[in-house]
Amino acid sequence: MAISEWIPAVRVEDVPEGEGFQVDINGALVAVWNVRGEFYATSDVCSHEETPLTAGDLWDNVIECPLHGAQFDVTTGEVLSLPAIFPIPTYPVKVEDGTIYVGWRVED
Repeated sequence: MAISEWIPAVRVEDVPEGEGFQVDINGALVAVWNVRGEFYATSDVCSHEETPLTAGDLWDNVIECPLHGAQFDVTTGEVLSLPAIFPIPTYPVKVEDGTIYVGWRVED
């Protein structure tokens, strides 16, 4: 994905280790995850049912959807268990001056 804009999403201190934080970026729900002090961003919508993943449980790098238990790797978006069969989108992140930025492609 070509990044055309870095969006300031959330402060580092607002995403404790082992948790996720939901942000709205241009109308899309995005989850910022803290996995052992490293930050990752994915869609915050389960690919099986439209449920916020940040409402689920995060174990290390695995998020479990609170609705039907589908699991995803938040570092890659990969599906780890049924009933989901499609991965979730991931987005690049960077941290500058205590702010987590999400790389976003702006459509023309």
